[in-house]
Amino acid sequence: MAGILEGSRVIDFGQYIAGPMAAMLLGDQGADVIRVDPPGGPRWNTPANATWNRNKRSIVLDLKKDPDRETARQLIAGADVVIENFRPGVMDRLGLGSAAMTEINPRLIYCSLPGFGADDPRATVRAWEGVLGAATGAYRMSGGAHHGGAQPVYTVIPYSSAYGAFLCAVTVAMALNARARSGVGQRVEIPLFDATFSVVGARGLLVNGKPEEEPAFNWSRQLPCKDDRWLMYVANNKRFEAFIKSIGMDKWRDAKLSPEELAQKFDAVMHTRTAKEWEDVVAEIGSEGVICHSSAEWLQHPQALTSKIIADFDDPELGHFRGPGINTRLSATPGSVRRPRAKPDADLAEILKELAAHKPAPTTDGQASEALLSAALQGVKVVDLCIVLAGPTCGRTLAEFGADVVKIDSPHTRTVLRHNDINRAKRSILIDLKTKEGLAIFWKLVDQADVVLQNFRSGVAEKLGIDYERVRARRPDIVYGSMNTFGHIGPYAGRPGHEQLGQAVSGMQVRYGSGKPATAPFAANDYGTGLMACYGVALALLHRRRTGHGQFVDSALAYTATMLQSALLQEYPGKQWNEPHGQESLGSGPLNRMYQASDGWLFLAARADELARCTELADLTGHDGANLERTLETRLRGRSVAAWVEAFTKSGIGAHRVVPSLVELMTDPLVQQRGLAVTRDHEGFGPITTTAPGVRLTRTPMNIGRPAPKPGSDAVSVLADIGMGGELERLIRERVVAVDGVKAGC
Repeated sequence: MAGILEGSRVIDFGQYIAGPMAAMLLGDQGADVIRVDPPGGPRWNTPANATWNRNKRSIVLDLKKDPDRETARQLIAGADVVIENFRPGVMDRLGLGSAAMTEINPRLIYCSLPGFGADDPRATVRAWEGVLGAATGAYRMSGGAHHGGAQPVYTVIPYSSAYGAFLCAVTVAMALNARARSGVGQRVEIPLFDATFSVVGARGLLVNGKPEEEPAFNWSRQLPCKDDRWLMYVANNKRFEAFIKSIGMDKWRDAKLSPEELAQKFDAVMHTRTAKEWEDVVAEIGSEGVICHSSAEWLQHPQALTSKIIADFDDPELGHFRGPGINTRLSATPGSVRRPRAKPDADLAEILKELAAHKPAPTTDGQASEALLSAALQGVKVVDLCIVLAGPTCGRTLAEFGADVVKIDSPHTRTVLRHNDINRAKRSILIDLKTKEGLAIFWKLVDQADVVLQNFRSGVAEKLGIDYERVRARRPDIVYGSMNTFGHIGPYAGRPGHEQLGQAVSGMQVRYGSGKPATAPFAANDYGTGLMACYGVALALLHRRRTGHGQFVDSALAYTATMLQSALLQEYPGKQWNEPHGQESLGSGPLNRMYQASDGWLFLAARADELARCTELADLTGHDGANLERTLETRLRGRSVAAWVEAFTKSGIGAHRVVPSLVELMTDPLVQQRGLAVTRDHEGFGPITTTAPGVRLTRTPMNIGRPAPKPGSDAVSVLADIGMGGELERLIRERVVAVDGVKAGC
C-alpha cells in the first residue's frame, strides 16, 4: 500500500537534526524527498544520518555558485514542500527565500526552522542545540558535587530540534490539507526556540504567577532492587492501592510517617526482589512499573522489536545496523523504509534529468475558496476521549489548527488532570459512557465527527464498545487515533503506563541519571506522542479527502522516546556508548558545554578554529582536551554572563545564558511578547500562565483558542449539536451527564 504522501516532492536543505528529521518523517510516509547537501556532505557527520536520511535521494549543490543555485531554484519551483533550517535571512540572500519562492510556486509549502525567529533579537545567534537548551530552561539545576553547589545538568536529548521536527511534520501535513481545499500553499516558520515551548507544557504552567507545589512524598519514583537494578514505579492508576497493600506499604502510609521514613521503608521492601521479579508482580496486579533499561538494552528489548519501533536496516556506510523504525503508524497506508541513506550526489543524474523534462503544472487559483478558509482544519469535528497528556495534546493541537474538538470526561472523575494545559480551545462535556444513554450520546457525536481520539490501554475501548472496529462499522470514513505507552502490539501492549515508564524502558532515565536513574526535565514523550498522533490524523484526513476512506492511527510513548534518542540509537559493529550522561554532566566537550561565569552559567558552543575570533580567548587557539577545559573554567569565571555572551555573539560563536528555571522562562518579557507564554483568567483559578503554539503560518495561522473551560460547562452547546439541547436537565437527573462536581486540574 502506498504511503499517503506518495507523489509529493520535498526538498530538504536541512542540516544537523531538525531539518533532516522532519524530512525523514515525511519520507517515511511516502514523500519523494530530495536531500540537498553542500560539497563535502552533511555538516554533521554522525551515524544518525543513516536514520534521518533514509528514504531520500541525494544531490550536492554549492549554493554560493550561480549554476547550482539555479538548480536549487528549479527544484523548489517544482516542489510541494521545502524544509530549511538556516539562520533567518540566509536563504533570502541566496535568492531562495520563502517569499520569492512561493511567488514563483504558489502551491509551495515552505517551512523554515531557524534557531531563533526572524523577529527575535537573537536571530543572528548561532543556535546550536546546547545554546537552545540553555535558553529554554532544559538544563535544570541540581546539586553539583564538583562545583560547590547547584549547577545545571546537561542532557544530550535534543528537545528543541526534535520538537522543531515534530511540529514541522504536523504543520506540513496541516498545510497540505489546507492546500487541498484552497489550491495554494503558504510560508511556515517554526523557530526551534519557540518549538521548545511545546515540550515545556504543563511544567511551565503558573497559577497566579507560581508553579504547582510538589507533593511532600511522591509514590512515583525509581526504586532500588535486589540485583542492583532500578524499577520505575508510577502510582497513577487505580491499581496503585492494590500494589501497596500487597507489599505492606499501606500501613506505613496510614501511620503518617515522614517522607524520608516512607522512602526508606519503600526502598527496603523493593530490595527483597530483583527488578524483573518486581516488574512481573506489578504487571500481574495491573499497576505501572518497568525496569530502568539502558538504550543498548532497549535495542534488544522484545517490546521494541515486536512493535518494530526498533528494526534492522542496511546502510552504505554503517553496513547492517539496528535503529529507530517508523514512528506514526496508519492502518491503511502504513509508512515504510523503502531505501537506505543515499551516498552524497548519488542521484544527481536522475534528478537533473527530471528537471530537464519537468513542465510546470498550471497553478490553481485558490483565492475564492481560500477567503472562506481561516484555519487548516476549519469544519473538522473531533471527539476527544483522552486523559492526562499525550491524547489530549493531540486534540488540543487539532483545535489550534481550527478543528471543533469536543472533550468528553467522566462525571465520576474527581479531577481532570492537567486540564488547564491540555484542554484549552476545546468544548467540554461530562458523560457517563457506562450508561446506555451516555453511549447513545457518544454515538450521535460520532455520527457528526471526522476524528475520534482515545488513549486507553488495550482492551478498555473494546470493553466500552467504542473500539475502532465498532466505530468503523458505523462510520467507515472515520479517522480513529489511539495512543498508549508501549504500542498496540508486543508483550507490553496491554500494560498501562505514563511518561516516566516511556523514559525508563527506553534508556532516557539511565542516561540522565548517574548511579540512580533520573526523570528527564520535560514530559517529552507525552507531548511528542500527542504531536505524532496529530501528524497521523492530519495525514489520514488528507487520505480521506482523496479516497473517502478513514483509518486507524497509532502512536505511543515508546515510539516517541525512540525518536527523541534517534541521534544515539544506531547499533553497528564498533558502536561505542560514550555520549554525555549523568547528573554531573555539563556538556559533550570543552567547546560544547556550560561554564560558570562570575554571576551565573552560560552555554558555549564553538568549533576549535572559532576561538581565534574572540579577542579574550584567542590565545587558547590550538589548545584542546582537559587543559583547554580547565583554562576556560578559570577564564570564564572572571567576567559576567552578559559580558561573555556579548563577546561570543560578536565573534560569531554560539553562546547563551543558562535560564535556571521555567518560572523565569515563562515570565520573561521577550517570551511573553512573542506570545509563547500567555496569561489569561480561568474560571475558579484567576490568572493562569500557559505555553502557546510556536508555529507561524501565513495563510491559516494556529490559534491558541479560549482558556480551558470548566469541566462540563459546554454541555448545552454540545447536546444542541445532536438535537438534544432541551434534554440537559433530564440527563443530569438520570446521572448520564453532569455539569458540576469535577475539578479542573492544573
